[in-house]
Amino acid sequence: MTERHQGKDQGDPGGHHEMNPPADSPLPYSDVKPVGAADFYSAVNATFRFILRKTGMEGLRRYWAELGRGYYAPVADRWRTGGLPAVAAYWRAFFDAEPGAVAEVELRRDEVVVEVGTCPAIGYLRAHGREITPCFCQHCYFVSEAIGQGAGVEVRVSGGDGRCVQRFAKAGHFTAPQALEEIRAATSLGTAETSSTNSNA
Repeated sequence: MTERHQGKDQGDPGGHHEMNPPADSPLPYSDVKPVGAADFYSAVNATFRFILRKTGMEGLRRYWAELGRGYYAPVADRWRTGGLPAVAAYWRAFFDAEPGAVAEVELRRDEVVVEVGTCPAIGYLRAHGREITPCFCQHCYFVSEAIGQGAGVEVRVSGGDGRCVQRFAKAGHFTAPQALEEIRAATSLGTAETSSTNSNA
């Protein structure tokens, strides 16, 4: 089953916060707003850049993994008990809450396929002239992989720089490990305007 999800226009400022999700929400936070504040993406981008400069790529990847295991522990719990339908439900709710997002979430027999047509973070950063940390798109793999480790779920990501495909399946489904070169570098101009393909800086 494929469902197309498009984030609504940004509402009141504030972003996502509390870590006590309502019982019926697949998201790891509670919020009175149906859509988050897009300026949060600037803070995320700046945080990634700061950690990268201070600790290097390995330090940033450790940060992403800790984020997946810690903050997203409620998501891992839902994935573990609910299986792939819970994975699909999470991503549908996620993209519904992200301003400017366009994504399709398909629940298949053995996989959940998330096809992101417009990444809300990359779109916002690019539209506002921000310098995007080139390895930004790698966080989608490392955070989701860490969530999945606690739930028996694994992920593979391809594409990036504003459009990507993320595939989720039960552990052992994929025959090859994630190839990081398949995750494109994020650029301030977009792939149509630049030939940069470096995904490790």
